[in-house]
Amino acid sequence: MLYNLSEVTKTRVSRGVAFHLSIPSLHIATGEKIALIAESGCGKSTLLDLLALISQPTTSGYFNFHPQGIDETVDISKQWGGSGFDRISDLRKHHIGYVMQAGGLLPFLTVKENINLSREVLGLPEDGTALKLARKLHISSHLKKLPDALSLGERQRVAICRALAHNPAVVIADEPTASLDPFSADAVMKMFVELVEELDTTLIVASHSWQYVKKFGLRRLSHHSQRLPGTRTMHTTISG
Repeated sequence: MLYNLSEVTKTRVSRGVAFHLSIPSLHIATGEKIALIAESGCGKSTLLDLLALISQPTTSGYFNFHPQGIDETVDISKQWGGSGFDRISDLRKHHIGYVMQAGGLLPFLTVKENINLSREVLGLPEDGTALKLARKLHISSHLKKLPDALSLGERQRVAICRALAHNPAVVIADEPTASLDPFSADAVMKMFVELVEELDTTLIVASHSWQYVKKFGLRRLSHHSQRLPGTRTMHTTISG
């Protein structure tokens, strides 16, 4: 089991408005394709930041993470603080890829350099991975270009390649097609899903698009949000 969470919560306050995310139980197996479908402001990005080991839970029963390639299950909730930060950073760099809504490409690096960035951070050698992934996503002719020379759809494909270049256990994507027109969004999502299936990489994607669940065979997480009466607190429960 890649992720196994129980009684995990995250609470944050911004401009007088409180947000509380509760995860009673969440299980994600290696190789699964997971979708969290909800409107903006309902906890999608908060959950993704927890699963990406970017954000620390407020409370946790347990938060187990066990990617292939390590011998033991790691309870992430026990790693926050002290020397555990280094362990979390190491797990994140080696085993997690992240695709942001706007791509997050570095404008001064070429497409090839952007793709190879996740490998360079780990000290991995140039082995043709960038070219292989670029060919899969039909952007191999753009490897020497800067991001500004690409369309939005092409930039997102570069971001997907970068997230997969270091062969992570899981790729987490926060509304990766939200900035694209419907035709480009479907094309990019189709290539994305086909590639993670080929690589046997776990996919966790947040989106507004309900049609993706059936169209691409994603397992949808249970999601419920409500504003607590008489308060400025939004409470969201996610499980699956």
